[in-house]
Amino acid sequence: MSQQDKTFSLEIREDKIGVLTMDVPGETMNTLRAEFADEISDLMKEIKSNSDLQGLVLISGKKDSFVAGADVTMIDACETAADAEQLSLEGHRVMGELEALNIPVVAAIHGACLGGGLELALACHIRVCTESTKTALGVPEVMLGLLPGSGGTQRLPRLIGVAKSLDLMLTGKQIRAKQALKMGLVDEVVPETVLLEVAVKLAKKGKIKRELKRDLTGKLLETNKFGRNIMFDQAAKQTFSKTRGNYPAPEAILEVVKLGQEKGFEAGLKLEAKRFAELAMTSESACLRGIFFATTEMKKEDGVEGVAPKKVKKAIVLGGGLMGGGIANVTATKAKVPVRIKDIAPQGLLNAQKYTYDLLNKKVKRRFMSKAEMQSQLAMITGTTEYTGVKSADIVIEAVFEDLKLKHQMVADIEANCNENTIFASNTSSLPITQIASEAKRPENVIGLHYFSPVDKMPLAEIITHEGTSDQTISTTVEFARKQGKTPIVVKDGAGFYVNRILAPYMNEAARLVLEQEPIEAVDKALVDFGFPVGPVTLLDEVGIDVGAKIGPILTKELGSRFEAPAAFDKLLADDRKGRKNEKGFYLYGKKAKKGKKQVDESIYKLLNLKPEASMDPKALAERAVLLMLNEAARCLDEGILRSARDGDIGAIFGIGFPPFLGGPFHYMDSIGIAELVDKLERHQDKYGERFAPCESLKAMAKEGQKFYN
Repeated sequence: MSQQDKTFSLEIREDKIGVLTMDVPGETMNTLRAEFADEISDLMKEIKSNSDLQGLVLISGKKDSFVAGADVTMIDACETAADAEQLSLEGHRVMGELEALNIPVVAAIHGACLGGGLELALACHIRVCTESTKTALGVPEVMLGLLPGSGGTQRLPRLIGVAKSLDLMLTGKQIRAKQALKMGLVDEVVPETVLLEVAVKLAKKGKIKRELKRDLTGKLLETNKFGRNIMFDQAAKQTFSKTRGNYPAPEAILEVVKLGQEKGFEAGLKLEAKRFAELAMTSESACLRGIFFATTEMKKEDGVEGVAPKKVKKAIVLGGGLMGGGIANVTATKAKVPVRIKDIAPQGLLNAQKYTYDLLNKKVKRRFMSKAEMQSQLAMITGTTEYTGVKSADIVIEAVFEDLKLKHQMVADIEANCNENTIFASNTSSLPITQIASEAKRPENVIGLHYFSPVDKMPLAEIITHEGTSDQTISTTVEFARKQGKTPIVVKDGAGFYVNRILAPYMNEAARLVLEQEPIEAVDKALVDFGFPVGPVTLLDEVGIDVGAKIGPILTKELGSRFEAPAAFDKLLADDRKGRKNEKGFYLYGKKAKKGKKQVDESIYKLLNLKPEASMDPKALAERAVLLMLNEAARCLDEGILRSARDGDIGAIFGIGFPPFLGGPFHYMDSIGIAELVDKLERHQDKYGERFAPCESLKAMAKEGQKFYN
């Protein structure tokens, strides 16, 4: 192997400290791969044979990445559990060899230190990281349906304690430098400019004798078997309440960590490798890895193939409401683009700016960022009641009320004040972009950019094109949304676009189930057990019953009677039930609600003349609502609303929380089998009505034995 093909290079300094640099050739980030094993073995022999060597510093040759984790394709390539177990055992061998070196080994961390990268750092004797916001530490394997397989389940609890370790492993959360220092995960935090210098000094000082710092709870629960049993039982209950048993990885993590604490390090490692291998073979992990590959692939794609995006240097947001404030926030804090909010009222501007202030202030209080950094980001957001600054704007994002006449006025006002290349992006949730662009002087610059609420948290953005939208506008808008931290999918114009179109029949069916006397909480629980983050009735309260009622007629008019909402919606609105926004909906809010428990507003049953009684099997109940969503998703692909099944899966998972462990609607349809799906729809059609009639494309696929993914 030539020097330029090598991943690792060892430099022995004059002060007898070795600097081992990891730099995977041709990649922007370092990842761990099985093929590095021979190279690492040769290095270890060289290090052990050098009796003059007094310390070793492990550092990355990449700009902003220590080690981002193991190469996921390596896990995906495993054909059997034995293959996956061998990967884990090889990781154990390498980490164990590093840890056993009789000289101090220091991990000098800057940038992403995740998964296998953190496990590598844990095998070092000392860890120092930079204070940079780009530095993040964590073990996110659970997000791929796996557990840390290179000793992380055993080394992490021994370093920072069981409770803190479980919090990291079960959630997959990433922590910043100051948090890592506080919990004892790293020994020092330094400016990036002196990282290597400090790491060398630490190597010269020798191995650190550290004592595990536990708080009072930790001392009571982690130091004895009885306390540990209480802690693990509690963790198991909390985990099940979130996963509903749909994800096997969290349970495996708890089992492996517990065994390691009771039976010792080696026993823990042995079970870690076994459970890692078993998890790698599960359908849940396969689906979660599929989501990872899809989103990674999407990050590399232009909105239109071969059309490079233009850089957005300045943005305008029309409307200072909740959506406008959220859009301005991600534009300034994530895209790092100066943004000006335009609203007719000064109070609207204040509210929109306060949105970002409140979010950033929380980070300052938690020491995630400095006050100076907060002020710098706030300065990126300005406000105006006039159209000042529009001339130089590259993109204007409209976030006003869902009223076509008002949106036409916005287009006219912007075109009278902007430059000929300014993109007009509408955050409409239901009005067709074709209609919004119909009176534009430059329709090629008009596009839909549909965010989901709350904007700072929801990862999806729908980019909606009409026939006249230019390729340049599409590519620029896609890249802009990506810079805002979104995963964008490009969809063709049409009522409801994609996400709301597949959501509407699902929500309508949930309402019908309630009207058939099924208790509200039973409907919600059935769909949460199926895998959705919240039930459909809860979601309707959150979105707004009035919003749902407004979108329904638009979809019915454009797409047909299968979208007709139950007439009961009229009774709800007549009773001024809008949901959480006015604390009057299906559930109780405010002073009426008991703390810690979600309660149905029983008065709604009297209003709708219902006497609820659970009679349906929860799985059958969930199936009724989900089948309509699947059928509509297939229609969207067949009609060209979606570019691909992949986009449909990502859109549903990131937009409405379709269960990730099922891989998205299209993956799920494949797993059911298209012929079986058609049969289910036809049986429901016979029993419940024409809205369940399978679409023609599904029937054709069933006949030909086709799948969405081959």
